[in-house]
Amino acid sequence: QVQLRESGGGSVQTGGSLRLSCAASGRTFPSYSMGWFRQAPGKARERVASISWSGGLTTYTATTKGRFAISRDVAKNTGYLEMNNLKPDDTAIYYCAAGNAIPMATTDVDAWGQGTQVTVSS
Repeated sequence: QVQLRESGGGSVQTGGSLRLSCAASGRTFPSYSMGWFRQAPGKARERVASISWSGGLTTYTATTKGRFAISRDVAKNTGYLEMNNLKPDDTAIYYCAAGNAIPMATTDVDAWGQGTQVTVSS
């Protein structure tokens, strides 16, 4: 069983940057694809970015492409989400996930982290 723990959330102003980390435990994590999702109040959880088990394939959504960068360090069992040029609409709880599809949908997820809050003020 994979366990995930996010860190790095916080509050920034519009145009700022944050780097989220996702520390994984469990021997099977390197074989999983990894994804980042977010959920704003009153909205459904949505995909932000996905990365294959090797790190060789990444996918983004139209709203995150060009501003966000997903990466992973397999040796450290850690994934990352670099977020730049943040906007108030990016405000949400961000979750990392382990799953088996690229791009990753919520139905593809086998394990979720507990989430970390990101707040962007104007």
